[in-house]
Amino acid sequence: MNTLQRLDEIMELLHPAWRHTSDLSLVQFIQMLAREAGLKQDIASLTDDMLIYQLKVREMDANAPLPGLHKDYEVDFKTALLRARGVLQEESGASSPANK
Repeated sequence: MNTLQRLDEIMELLHPAWRHTSDLSLVQFIQMLAREAGLKQDIASLTDDMLIYQLKVREMDANAPLPGLHKDYEVDFKTALLRARGVLQEESGASSPANK
């Protein structure tokens, strides 16, 4: 993803999120996002990817699987263990809760 695409994505995500906290300045809002993301360093170390991820995650259901981890989702521990040991073969889309 190039810089212009990242900027477009940030602006697309940032605008509605910031509108909900219009009492904060833009810098205050970005500082709040950095704290939510667990950033302990200076705000200058907040990357575009961290900002994009935090803006996406903060609007998700608290019980929803994290983006990027959903592909490894298994309904139960036994199935996950058997797949990890190679006893069960991966099936296309089988690990998706919607397909179970």
